[in-house]
Parts: sequence; C-alpha cells; structure tokens
Amino acid sequence: MGFARKGYEFFSEIGLSELNLGCYVNGTWKARGPAIAEVVEGSIEDYEEGLQACSEAAKIWMQVPAPKRGEIVRQIGDALRAKLQQLGRLVSLEMGKILPEGIGEVQEIIDMCDFAVGLSRQLNGSIIPSERPNHAMLEMWNPLGIVGVITAFNFPCAVLGWNACIALVCGNCVVWKGAPTTPLITVAMTKLVAGVLEKNNLPAIFTSFCGGADIGQAMAKDTRIPLVSFTGSSKVGLMVQQTVNQRFGKCLLELSGNNAIIVMDDADIQLAVRSILFAAVGTAGQRCTTCRRLLLHESIYHKVLDQLLDVYQQVKVGDPLENGTLLGPLHTSESRKNFEKGIEIIKSQGGKILTGGSVIESEGNFVQPTIVEISSKADVVKEELFAPVLYVMKFQTLQEAIEINNSVPQGLSSSIFTRKPEVIFRWIGPRGSDCGIVNVNIPTNGAEIGGAFGGEKATGGGREAGSDSWKQYMRRSTWHHGILRAKLWPQLLCSKLDLTT
Repeated sequence: MGFARKGYEFFSEIGLSELNLGCYVNGTWKARGPAIAEVVEGSIEDYEEGLQACSEAAKIWMQVPAPKRGEIVRQIGDALRAKLQQLGRLVSLEMGKILPEGIGEVQEIIDMCDFAVGLSRQLNGSIIPSERPNHAMLEMWNPLGIVGVITAFNFPCAVLGWNACIALVCGNCVVWKGAPTTPLITVAMTKLVAGVLEKNNLPAIFTSFCGGADIGQAMAKDTRIPLVSFTGSSKVGLMVQQTVNQRFGKCLLELSGNNAIIVMDDADIQLAVRSILFAAVGTAGQRCTTCRRLLLHESIYHKVLDQLLDVYQQVKVGDPLENGTLLGPLHTSESRKNFEKGIEIIKSQGGKILTGGSVIESEGNFVQPTIVEISSKADVVKEELFAPVLYVMKFQTLQEAIEINNSVPQGLSSSIFTRKPEVIFRWIGPRGSDCGIVNVNIPTNGAEIGGAFGGEKATGGGREAGSDSWKQYMRRSTWHHGILRAKLWPQLLCSKLDLTT
C-alpha cells in the first residue's frame, strides 16, 4: 500500500495498516482466508465463530433498555464525526466517487446515528380498543435478535448506517458483509465501531466480514439471522430472497433502479437542467437513484436538450480527490466493459449517441458522460446500465409520460418538473408514479434519511432509514389482556375459577 506515498498518510489515522485482517469476530480481529489487496478475507470458519458469539451477545443486548442502546449509537456517531474527513477521503479513493460525495456519504451515517438516538425513546406500541368487555389489547415490539446486512460498492458505508443504526437501537446485533471491492472501508468503519464497543465493555453486538459470495450465501441460509438486508442487483437480490424465504426468514431488499425525470412544458428549465445533470452524472451514474431516463414534453424538447448538451461539455472528468472534478471513474474494469457493451447494444436497438459514448483512454476506468436519443419501447431502456448513460425521449401528454415512467420493471425513484398543482397531485396520487420515491422539482437522487428509502417491483420493496422503517427490524406481538375484577381474585387464588371460558 505504501503509507509513505503522498496522500495516503491519513490511512493510519483511521486504523488501517499495511496488512488488514478482514473480520471482526467476537471482539477480536482475525481472518484465515487468502490475502486480497492487502486485506485478508474471512473464511467460513471465521463466519461460524462470529455467529456463535453474536448469538450469545444478542441474549444480553436485547435486554438493555432502548435509550441506553441509543447512547451507544450516539457514541458511534461521535467517533465517525471525529474522522469524517479521513473516512470520506477513503470512500472516494476506494470507491471512486468525488470527494464531496465521499464526505457526504459518511455524514449520512452520522445523521443516521442522530436519528436513531431519538428513535430509541420512541419505539412505541399501540393500545387498541377491544370488542370484549373488561379486556385490553396492546401491541408490543421486541427485537428480532440478529440482523444481517450485505452492502454494495456504490455506497460502501452509508447503507450500513441506514440498517445498523436502526437495528442496534431496536435491540438487535448486526452482522455486516461489506462489498468485496471496498474492503478498506469495511475495515476502517468497523475499527471505529469496535472502539466504542470495547470502551463500553460490550459483547459481540457488531460483527463484520470482508469476504466473497460464500459469506453472503452463509448469511442467507443461516436460521440464526431472522432478517437479511441486501443491497445489489435485482438478479442477485432475487436469489437471496429465495434462499431466505426457504427458511421462512425475512428480507429487506434494495435493488436496481431505472429512474425517470419528466419535464413538463411549464417547468423551470434552468432548474430542471441542473437537476438532470446532477442526477445523471453524479457518482458516475452508479447510484441506484441515478436518472437513467429523461422524458421531455415535445414543445420544449430541443430547448432542454440543447442546454443539457451544453452543460455536459463542461463536466470535468478526472481524479475524484481533485477540486472541481464532477465525474470520477467507474468502480472497476468490469464496469467499464459493461459500459462498452451497453453502448453497442444501444446502437443496435436504434439509439443515437448525442454526446459521449466512449471510454476515455487513460489510466483508470474513465468513460464519457453520455446522452442517447432512443425510443421508450427499446428493450435496453428497460434495463439498468450502471454508468453515466442518459436516455432521452419525447412525450405529448402527462398520461403518456406517467405510462412511460411506469413501464419498466424497476420502481425506485422518479421526479417531475412542473409548476401546476393539478399535475403534481396527479403525479403523487394512485394513478401517478408507481415508485417508492416520488419527487417534484428536484432530482431522482439525494434522498433524505428522515423518509423511508426504497422502491417497488424489481427494486425489491424494502424500506430503510426513516419514517417507520424501524418496524422491519422488530417483531410485533399483539397482547390480549383480560382485566380481572377485584371480587374474582379470591376465586382465582383458591383455584376455583373456570379459566377455560
């Protein structure tokens, strides 16, 4: 790794060394697998040891009062705050997103910690009117025990925060498998969490693994993990869901997105163009909420497109750590190959490249931000190409635009630009967008933690972060309580009361 190399000195500030053990198991660092990119991956033996310790820890942690669990999460947030810049820089370096996005991702976990601390005093049940006299009916929420979290490379630590902060205050232990291509982030994050747990003499309530598909498959099959949260492609997510369902476990899926922005004829065009650029180019098109389809009203089609093509020429592509860079590299060489294959398929299905469409010949996996004019009925438009490729198409009526928006298998995020209240209420209503995120006059990306994040259809149906997402991390019991009248107590004590009725 070469810590002496300029720009890498901060590694030691977040606990990284020349060789990093990739498993945090039962309060200690270990790994018995092969060395990969100076991180030693975990083995199935490591996994089993970790789950045994986690299972024992769950018996203790679930009995700790929720506000005290919240205090631990507060301390984790403070530990992250102290290393915000270093962690953000590591995210940018290892994942490839630009530095402001890397720092913003870590800040999102800090915000989730703050949110979860407040939530720890609000895990409320309900009192429900009973139809029977002298009875009460209540709802109780109890921890599941262990929550498994499998995260993806594009948000290598934020998605952990969405899940782990809530799961921990709800009384669960967390088992985290980070993305195989971002192991340093997994190690650095875990070191900070481990420091808090060790300072508070807590058992193994948090376990992490750097590993491959074998660890993920073990988690999906493991009956000790009642809930598995998985972030990734719809294809792999379906396999995870089928495996978990076979053992009657629960899944929380955050899968593919194929998000559209609709620009109506009355829209603020300058606002729309800025938003489209951010949504389509941000994170090099590797967000699940990236705008992939742009629907323009035919009366403003050329006006919007001309402005968009102009701003695309101004996008600075380069080192994600440099000031002014807007577009960093794709994450891996395989991602670059998928971009090239995707462009060929687009051309074969009648797509017209208006700008971009090529790999940038340089060190790294850089590609040109691309705009394609294509029919909404083309098969390639129905799929998610994880790259900065934007499909643009015309529409005539709001109804047509909504139908195009809803015509793809995925249903994560969507947005419309308009000034008309009647259009807005149609868009957010039952005959509008079928997505889990339905925006107005803002991009498809950049969701806030206070709302539930997730989508419908092939996006998986899961909800993470805010609102009442916490209920997925707990089990609900309906409690029927017969209220005994005072005069019946002597009978009960003398065992003469008929309790069969």
